[in-house]
Amino acid sequence: MHKAGFVNIVGNPNVGKSTLMNALVGERISIATFKAQTTRHRIMGIYNTEEMQIVFSDTPGVLKPNYKLQESMLNFSTSALVDADVLLYVTDVVETPDKNNDFMEKVKHLTVPILLLINKIDLTDQEKLTALVEEWKAKIPQAEIIPISAQSKFNVDYVMKRIQTLLPDSPPYFGKDQWTDKPARFFVTEIIREKILLYYDKEIPYSVEVGVEQFKEEAKKIVIRAVIYVERDSQKGIIIGKQGKALKKVATEARRALERFFGKTIFLETYVKVDKDWRSSDRELRHFGYQLD
Repeated sequence: MHKAGFVNIVGNPNVGKSTLMNALVGERISIATFKAQTTRHRIMGIYNTEEMQIVFSDTPGVLKPNYKLQESMLNFSTSALVDADVLLYVTDVVETPDKNNDFMEKVKHLTVPILLLINKIDLTDQEKLTALVEEWKAKIPQAEIIPISAQSKFNVDYVMKRIQTLLPDSPPYFGKDQWTDKPARFFVTEIIREKILLYYDKEIPYSVEVGVEQFKEEAKKIVIRAVIYVERDSQKGIIIGKQGKALKKVATEARRALERFFGKTIFLETYVKVDKDWRSSDRELRHFGYQLD
């Protein structure tokens, strides 16, 4: 009998959801940086064997929204509670179980299996970890609690075995050669955005969105023209940098990462445009693929 199901990964920002997703799927699908709010969309990574298909779903960190973009990010996270066959709730040894009680209440009322993963266990000792496990047991009694380190892949194999046991019998939902539900252009925007998150400080990365105007794939090369959108003229100046050096650095690093990702030579052109207050505009957010309803 073939098994298949949706395994959705949720939790607060910066607990290691994307790192875990990449460890489970074996592809570098979710960009993972040290900054919060890196993941803005719900990204699927599909793990296939002959007997099973696991559709993993990485979601944005749960937060109280301050503007429309964050409302959309919360919608992606909440929708992951509705269609899960197995829920992976990721926390870590730093945050306390009383963070984000509103979302936790929704999790508590789920009837699907919940694996509560306490990540980053290398940052604590056994005594503190034991106390934390007890706190989480009281908070979500029906959850199975598993301490892990996504970074060093400690206990990730065990999590995978538990998921396989809990999957329902079902035919596959996607073709067996498919490893994500996102088009190639999506990963171009994510990789460029990742480099911006790494190279710029403060508010700049959160004011940026990336669009792909051209994606022309040939046998051995891909020609890409990408636009980096910012909200203010001053931000445009910062992104470009003195004599264009900052933008050149981002473009070079992004091109190298894209070549690794696609396994082809990449020709990348990048431009910067001002799109005032795009994070609060329904029209612009829909254009960038965000879920507003």
